[in-house]
Amino acid sequence: VQLQASGGGLVQAGGSLRLSCTASGSIFVVFPVNWYRQAPGKQRELVASITSGGTTNYADSVKGRFTISRNNARDTVYLQMGNLKPEDTAAYYCHTGPSAPGGYWGQGTLVTVSS
Repeated sequence: VQLQASGGGLVQAGGSLRLSCTASGSIFVVFPVNWYRQAPGKQRELVASITSGGTTNYADSVKGRFTISRNNARDTVYLQMGNLKPEDTAAYYCHTGPSAPGGYWGQGTLVTVSS
């Protein structure tokens, strides 16, 4: 299984970005999909998750600003990020399969929010 993450970039505070994570197979219908992020010098943080049934969960720091969704037909999960803040700057990783740190990881996509 391979995960391909994309969509990161440089955005001003208050702006929006949409991250995508596409799997090489239909693994997302079996396992939950998670988005993690890691800022320089900080621990990895679970940002959002979506189960195979569509139940979503969010870190308190992103509730009301981020939305995780899925398109099973395209084996893709999205993370729509709005009202971005400088503290959202991090490398974002998608993950699925057995619990982290195991499982399958995307290569990471960098989000930089300027003030």
